[in-house]
Amino acid sequence: MSADWLERFRRRGAVQDGHFLLTSGLHSPVYVQCALILQYPEEAAVLGAALAELVRESNPEVVVGPAMGAILVAHEAARALGVRAVFVERVDGRLTLRRGLTVHPGERVLIVEDVVTTAVTAREVADLVHEAGGTVVAAAALIDRSGGRWTLPVPLQALLRLDLPTYAPEDCPLCRQGTPAVKPGSRTGPPGGSGL
Repeated sequence: MSADWLERFRRRGAVQDGHFLLTSGLHSPVYVQCALILQYPEEAAVLGAALAELVRESNPEVVVGPAMGAILVAHEAARALGVRAVFVERVDGRLTLRRGLTVHPGERVLIVEDVVTTAVTAREVADLVHEAGGTVVAAAALIDRSGGRWTLPVPLQALLRLDLPTYAPEDCPLCRQGTPAVKPGSRTGPPGGSGL
């Protein structure tokens, strides 16, 4: 099944080869740009429904996704589960709920990401949910490329697990070859997010 998902992402140009600076600050020869597959509503619906099936037994009451990358897939997963979808966004470097969106005390929360690399963003979302009084009951991502860096108390469900190399900038063989790194990510500011 993973091969099928990978082929689906490749067919839409969402898996790219080169030298990339990830939002985590790491470098990688492979980049996954989920926006390229999520721009097709029929693909977003299929991906969201597939994620929903992975976590349905957790009975979430609301899906929370970090802006920007996870908004569409969180929305589609929530649609498939028949629950609300909200997003968190970064303000002054900190994730927050805005625009009247809330997580209610006691609410069962599914965290959805597009791609998980360092799991830092997921941890920030979980902390925000806890501060609001909610309970994280499940987490899901289109792609898990964390390589075991997932530390939340709930397991990470993913459609596709990719063991892709990442390098600290000072240890990057692509940099040593003189190939310039491209930053295709959607978030600006200091490294430390989920990365792609």
